[in-house]
Amino acid sequence: MGFSPDVTERLARARADLRMGVPVVFDNGLVILAAETLDSTRLTALRSLPGDPVLVITGWRAQTLKARAYDGDVARIRLPADAALPWIRAVADPADDLRNPMKGPLQSLREGSAAMHRAAIALCKAARLLPAALTIEVADAAAFAAAQNLTLIPADAMDNDALSPLHPIISARLPLEVSDAGRLHIFRPDDGAEEHYAVEIGHPDRAKPVLSRLHSACFTGDLLGSLKCDCGPQLRGALAQMGAEGAGVLLYLNQEGRGIGLANKMRAYSLQDQGFDTVDANHRLGFEDDERDFRIGADILKRLGFDAVRLLTNNPAKVDRMQACGIRVCDRVPLKVGENRHNHDYLATKAAKSGHLL
Repeated sequence: MGFSPDVTERLARARADLRMGVPVVFDNGLVILAAETLDSTRLTALRSLPGDPVLVITGWRAQTLKARAYDGDVARIRLPADAALPWIRAVADPADDLRNPMKGPLQSLREGSAAMHRAAIALCKAARLLPAALTIEVADAAAFAAAQNLTLIPADAMDNDALSPLHPIISARLPLEVSDAGRLHIFRPDDGAEEHYAVEIGHPDRAKPVLSRLHSACFTGDLLGSLKCDCGPQLRGALAQMGAEGAGVLLYLNQEGRGIGLANKMRAYSLQDQGFDTVDANHRLGFEDDERDFRIGADILKRLGFDAVRLLTNNPAKVDRMQACGIRVCDRVPLKVGENRHNHDYLATKAAKSGHLL
């Protein structure tokens, strides 16, 4: 009492545990290991437990593997008795799909509820891992977690879709190439996830719609100058336009790769080299088209005192999501920069499949 971690803090521990290959336990009896970080020692330990291990993948990944997804968005695969670590990783990771397409037949479960398995997938996604989990049920979750020194979390912890509260940590003057009057604001969420930033240019009038951009972090484009996307030119173009007007707010949200993380984004790039477009690559990995949470941007804008924006974007979905979050979008300002021969198909896919106005 007093020092005991609450649910939010236990979830942060659980995410870290999964990334290190350590199991976590839901209090309804489900033991979870991330397929990506599973090792042979813990696979052997899991097989020593009474019960039938189940490998959980998303409906998108099941579609790629031609497995039955009786539960719609997830498929529960009975783990074959002779399934070794390479087989499990091959089901989770599409890296060898074209070289080794036969991983089945995969026997999908259709009886029972998939609610706790769906929560296991959500936890893997939150940990920025491939959305695939090896699970098994135990009789006494609390006793098992205590005996094995594992993190125990409520089974319904992943049902809470509320945005983790963001807190302003610090803001400081930051002269920029586009404006001497720059200021950087740092916001940190309660749940231990990545911090997010707001770059304020000039002294925007809070009573008027502010020129604003929600920019998702792109290490390859923003920092390395990658030609596979238009993110870097959009970042610099947005800042330049704000500098030219003398005022604006750029929200730099740490949601790399449309919210799947840099490692999974590179996996998607590898699939694109095999001929899949950006959306299909995400699906083969088991992710949705877009896993980002734009409520973060809306919350930061409100905390900075803005309730209306002129939004720099080519994505109508951002306009809709901002409006749904209580931010009035008075104008959509196009930001058409950065097309080249390397990203032409990528931009065409964004227009055809994600509705971007290019």
